[in-house]
Amino acid sequence: MAPKFGGAPKCPRCEKSVYMAEQVLGPGGPWHNYCLTCKECNKRLDSTTLTEKENEAYCKVCYNRKWGPKGYGFASGAAFLSTESKLPSEILQEQQLSPKPSLPPRPAQPAQPAQPAQPAQPAQPAQPAQPAQPAQPAQPAQPAQPTKKPENQSENNLIQSTHTVQVKLADQQADPNSPLYSVKSFEELGLSPELLKGLYAMNFSKPSKIQERALPLLISNPPRNMIGQSQSGTGKTAAFVLTMLTRLVPGMNVPQAICLAPSRELARQIMDVVQAMSKFTQITSQLVVKDSLRKKEPVHAQVVVGTPGTVMDMIRKRQLPVQAVKIFVLDEADNMLDQDGLGDQSIRIKNMIKGNPQVVLFSATFPDNVRRFATKFAPNANEISLKREDLSVDAIKQFYMDCDSQEHKYEVLCNIYDLLTVSQSIIFCKRRDSADEIAKRMSQQGHSVVSLHGKMLPEERDKVMDDFRRGEYKVLITTNVIARGIDISQVSLVINYDLPIDQRNNVDYEAYLHRIGRTGRFGRTGVSIILVDSKESWQQMTSIEKHFQRTITYVPTKDWEKVEEQLKSLI
Repeated sequence: MAPKFGGAPKCPRCEKSVYMAEQVLGPGGPWHNYCLTCKECNKRLDSTTLTEKENEAYCKVCYNRKWGPKGYGFASGAAFLSTESKLPSEILQEQQLSPKPSLPPRPAQPAQPAQPAQPAQPAQPAQPAQPAQPAQPAQPAQPAQPTKKPENQSENNLIQSTHTVQVKLADQQADPNSPLYSVKSFEELGLSPELLKGLYAMNFSKPSKIQERALPLLISNPPRNMIGQSQSGTGKTAAFVLTMLTRLVPGMNVPQAICLAPSRELARQIMDVVQAMSKFTQITSQLVVKDSLRKKEPVHAQVVVGTPGTVMDMIRKRQLPVQAVKIFVLDEADNMLDQDGLGDQSIRIKNMIKGNPQVVLFSATFPDNVRRFATKFAPNANEISLKREDLSVDAIKQFYMDCDSQEHKYEVLCNIYDLLTVSQSIIFCKRRDSADEIAKRMSQQGHSVVSLHGKMLPEERDKVMDDFRRGEYKVLITTNVIARGIDISQVSLVINYDLPIDQRNNVDYEAYLHRIGRTGRFGRTGVSIILVDSKESWQQMTSIEKHFQRTITYVPTKDWEKVEEQLKSLI
């Protein structure tokens, strides 16, 4: 088969054919890609990535382009692996389907005097042999490649291995065989022994799907922005917390990482993860929410986790210096960027941070309009996304029950708890007074119930959450205040007493998804029940089915033996 670039000499080290863009690469003759050494970092380029643009590649150690069109490579050309006279773009496709060969290291640099071998360049006149290119029709053998399924077509569900994770990567992460593309263990990330010890103490044995995809991109250098989407309960918090901890400069006792959350409850939970993961390090951290600091107390901790309003206030008062901030994280980013108040505050805080910090946005949901804004908020970001029909976790079984009236709805609610033995559960209501009223009535009937909403004092909210986490209450009745991010593994049942409605009086699909995501955490089985008491709530429920393309199963309320049988097998 005739070569396309005027000859296909072999690499003397690995004996593979190479293509010449312009001239032979030394020392000692044509070298295969994997045998070259990057002049910047002195590392073998066995971790380079061919890009879609032909004759272009990057060193994955120092991120400099080390070969390519004339003027970018060693000498003035570029070499590309080929055994079948393929272009670099074709090679890229093959690399995505097969593992890299393991090749011996390149000999020491002193061999460079052999470069005079480059006069072999005159051999280029052999290019007239190109008319032999018609032999290329032999390439139709390539159609056999479709029998190999591209990796992104066989992606596994984050927990149950049933759906596709779409990953948009920068050029230097394009090769799926690269260690920057995916990892199967935390050791592969090159973390410090202290951080690894913290992870294992938290019972993390191996990365979840979102972690194995996101972490190599998040902690690679130079830092790159990330927009990450993954189902509820799949390990997003651990991913961005670990990223923050790896970005810190030891011994530099000023804020270097800031993470914002939409509620104090979620901020406190993230801080718990930060402290647990950094337990065996010297890293300092500080929670910045209302009443968490004494008046005029400055913040010197390396990691800051808080709510937007309080953090912005601290920065304005110069109690929280941001000159050294290297990474800026928004958890529940769609909520943080979409809501008028939170979005405005998040943007202002980002603008207060000088320099160019790494921006990391994570959420289970990203509506199209928010995602478009997110790409401007975090420019040139790597993106991990899910299809809408894959947003709901399979481990969460969704049901609905018909109720004749508001009073009948309350009776059905009590019957559920009379029949079932539930470890812990959360009931979501539309209004604060409804949450308090239901909690009061259920408590009077002997149920272990407590309510939580935004009208309560900060210390009251903290106490309720701490008591519920310790298991002192079996049922938490609340509004959307803890719909997002709260992780309590004992919660096996979520009841939507009222469905979430947005300001336009439409179903808030994202809020619904986040609500039911309080159960079924990290692959555990969970149950979600909607109580339907009117034509309006019926229409809202069916619109949820259509939106997520998921069936919500009907459970009759007139035969409680069947109800018990149906739900007990799941809870």
